[in-house]
Parts: sequence; C-alpha cells; structure tokens
Amino acid sequence: MTTAPLERATESAGPALEPVAAAAQAPAAADWSAKVRLGGLHRFAFAITLLNVLGHFWLGFETSWAHPLAALATGYSLELLLEWVDARSNARPLRFLGGGVMGFVNFFLSAHISALAVSMLLYPNQRLLPVVFATAVAIGGKAIFRITVDGRSRHFMNPSNLGIATTLILFPWVGIAPPYQFTESLLGVGNWILPAIIICSGTLINVKYTSRLVLLSAWLGGFVVQALLRHLLLGNALLPSLSPMTGLAFLLFTFYMVTDPPTTPSSKKGQLAFGLSVAGTYGLLMAFHIVFGLFFSLVIVCAVRGTWIWLHTLQSQRQPSAQPAAVASAAGGGAS
Repeated sequence: MTTAPLERATESAGPALEPVAAAAQAPAAADWSAKVRLGGLHRFAFAITLLNVLGHFWLGFETSWAHPLAALATGYSLELLLEWVDARSNARPLRFLGGGVMGFVNFFLSAHISALAVSMLLYPNQRLLPVVFATAVAIGGKAIFRITVDGRSRHFMNPSNLGIATTLILFPWVGIAPPYQFTESLLGVGNWILPAIIICSGTLINVKYTSRLVLLSAWLGGFVVQALLRHLLLGNALLPSLSPMTGLAFLLFTFYMVTDPPTTPSSKKGQLAFGLSVAGTYGLLMAFHIVFGLFFSLVIVCAVRGTWIWLHTLQSQRQPSAQPAAVASAAGGGAS
C-alpha cells in the first residue's frame, strides 16, 4: 500500500527515471536478501550444533566426538583453501577478511552446517576417513558443480547430501546413522517432544528465512502419494511405506536438507516441481529396491536440474551471437 505512490511516480516520470529507481532499490533488495540468508544460516548452524552436542552428551549418538571434530576440521580447512585459490585466481580480496569477527564467523557457517550434517547422518563405525571424505566432497562439490542463475554463479548440488550419497556409493560398508540414536535416551513424552521441536523450528526457518514452504509441502505430499501408488500398483504394505516419515533422520532431511535455498528453485511452480520430483524419484528407487533412497533421489533431482539450467544458459548465450549476423545481413541487403 505504501509503495503504490512510488510506483505511480516512477511511471509518470517516464523511462528516464526507471534506471535510477531500479538502481536505488537494488542495494536495498540485496541487503534484505543478505540479511535473510544470514539469519537462516545462523539459525541452521545453531540448531545443528545444539543437536550434535545433545546427541553426543545425552541422546545416544553412536559415533565418537572425534567424528564431528574431524568433519569440522576438514570443512574449515578446505573452505579456506578453496577461498584462497579463488581469490588469488580472480585477483580479489579474501571474503573472510575485512568484516571483523562476525564476518569471519559468517564465512564458515555453510561449511560448519555441511560438516556437522555429514558426521551426524553417516555411520562409519569407528573409522574417521569416510567422514573426512564425505565432508571434502560436500565442500569441494560447491566449487565444482556450479551454474549461472540470474547472472550469479552458484552451486546446484546440495553439499552435505552430495557428500553422504557419494560416500554411500563408494564405501558399501558405510551406512546411515541408526534411527534410535536420536531418541535412545528419551523416555515417554520425550519421544514426542524432540520431533515436535524439530518440526516447529524447521517449519519456522523454512517459512521465515528460506521461503520454501511450497517445496516442503510438495515433498511431504509427494511422499505420501508415492507410498499409496506403490501400495496400489506394486502391492507394498502401506504403513511400512509411510513409516520413514516417523524417523528423526527423515525430519532432518525434510526440514534441513531438501529445502536448501541455493540448490532449489525460488518460484512456487519450481518448488512444487522440485518437491514432487524428489518424492517421485524416491518412489522409483524404492520400487527397484535401492536403499538410501532419500539421499540418492535428492542427488538425482539436483543433478538433472543443474544440467537443464546449464544447457538452457548455454543455448541463450548462443542466440545473441546469431542476432548481429542477422542484423548485418538485413542491413547489407537494404544497402544493395
């Protein structure tokens, strides 16, 4: 309501004022977007750190303290190395310098979240190298698998999910953390309180900071639909097909992984298609008896989406090069 006079004033002023108005609004929009992104990252980082601390002290995590510490050391060091290489290659200042203490902390938020997610969801028994490898793939994948969206280069593979899925494929003896480790030390109503906290906090973060409520709803609705279809078409028992939704790993995947803003569409139609695609791919993997379908389905959908955007961008870059030739040809024909 308050923006209507500004819009009318811009229209009445004519085209000359439009670039000025756009330039004035762009910094404010970029600043708002940066604040929202940082707000979401801060809350993601706090939530996953708290869950890891509680998990190792109280909930009953099966891995040792060495696993998250090794993952964090790998994530931090590799993030620093890749930033130094990129800054040196592009002759720009390092992003973690010049912003004070908070700027330095903010630089590591993404690596912090990916490392803790990997160490929390993978179960490599007492070995540390699979966790180190998965974290390295998660951080390195952000530098390798990149596309250009709205004129900005960004990664399209979900980092922690890519690291987990790659490790599960290359190391068959590595598995996913057992479901009971999240509630092993909880009794009675505690078995309901922890999932309720994750659902409420995850919903708040995805509504207020990631704007991925449509994707979240599409994924959950699509999961129910694929379970019903497998029950009706393939004879699968319905309740076991829906039972993954009752696990803590499913909730963490749903609220803290599949809705990752940099690797998912921002439009409502895109979010709807993305969420349904992940659910449909999961159903197909289950129909072919492929385990760890949650992680593999997200990897497949992210890879397909990134490839499609890359091909579309490549095609759009080729079209302008053909236009000058067409214009020159038309001009030459007129002159003759």
